Amino acid sequence: MGLDDKLRNQAEEKVGEAKEAVGKATDDEDLEAEGKLDKAKGSLKQAGEKVKDAFK
Repeated sequence: MGLDDKLRNQAEEKVGEAKEAVGKATDDEDLEAEGKLDKAKGSLKQAGEKVKDAFK
């Protein structure tokens, strides 16, 4: 797992933030929830990468 995985995870997190913001702005609760989920998945993957790096 390298830099490309970390960048992909950060991108997923940023897309989630954008979806959440658009969902809030348009009162689309489904899109807002989807954005929160994407953001959480990206954060969890980032945490996993940090754990892997700690054991290298």
